[in-house]
Amino acid sequence: MNSSISNKAPSIAVVIPSYKVRPHILGVIAKIGPEVDQIYVVDDCCPENSGDFVANNSTDPRVRIVRHTVNQGVGGAVMSGYAEAIANGADVIVKVDGDGQMDPSLLPQFVTPIVDGWADYTKGNRFYDLTHITRMPAMRLIGNAGLSILTKISTGYWTIFDPTNGYTAINARAAAHLPFDRISRRYFFETDMLFRLNTLRAVVVDIPMDAVYGDEKSNLKISKVLFEFTGKHAKNFAKRIFYNYFLRDMTAATFELIVGLILFIFGVCFGAVHWISAIASATPTPLGTIMLSALPVLIGLQFLLGFLNYDVANVPSRPISRFLPFNPARSCLQLLPEDGA
Repeated sequence: MNSSISNKAPSIAVVIPSYKVRPHILGVIAKIGPEVDQIYVVDDCCPENSGDFVANNSTDPRVRIVRHTVNQGVGGAVMSGYAEAIANGADVIVKVDGDGQMDPSLLPQFVTPIVDGWADYTKGNRFYDLTHITRMPAMRLIGNAGLSILTKISTGYWTIFDPTNGYTAINARAAAHLPFDRISRRYFFETDMLFRLNTLRAVVVDIPMDAVYGDEKSNLKISKVLFEFTGKHAKNFAKRIFYNYFLRDMTAATFELIVGLILFIFGVCFGAVHWISAIASATPTPLGTIMLSALPVLIGLQFLLGFLNYDVANVPSRPISRFLPFNPARSCLQLLPEDGA
């Protein structure tokens, strides 16, 4: 085992956000293997009182109940679980949904890359095995594909897919350095996590898994959130570019982006003005004017493509967790008062 976590056996914690999953959550807990030391069931102000239900019916001594007095969404629930796990000495924190769609027996596959020191964060990918994706409803398949493309652009993790997959694991050191108070608390949570991880330059790895659908109902309707997510992706993309190419560092890619945008915008605006003028005056546009418009557009596109190529190659590749100082209190202090256990 790599010493990036410790020389002793790593302490593994599982966080289970609990909201309207009462019929399935006991079965999920029962399938969690002995390699896990702590299980946090986060009752996110569940109308089914899932926290009390688990407390009264689960005999697993590893289970601890975290209760929200106000519903915080899946992001808020996971952040509370993270804070509890970090405060209690967890090395790796796995997030599993309580609806039974995620097989707890896969947990070692999610933890191993982190324990061995070649990943900071792992997440499930239901698209890896093409023979199994036919189990996924067509609308969800199309929606996930669209969201995956937007996620690649906004987060800078060009090698990952299936961004809405909530089966994840994270090194506790990396988790402790996330801005808990800024991460989206609703359905954009998984994607926003990736954006925040990129600001840390954390290494993210996809873990192949099967798509499992039973009688459970998903609270996420991709058809309803696709347009909402598009705006949030655009905002995160702008922030990522500013952080990585202007604030943290300035490289040749910064030059390519600036020059490319200037040339492209100039060419488009110059051409549009003369095109409108030519239509209004019913006179043909001189060839020199056309070239003066087309050349900046073409050269600008070449610069922008060069920047894109650099950005794709700039995916974090060196795990950062081993270099981060560990301060458990830091993550707990970031939580809003109503998020506490």
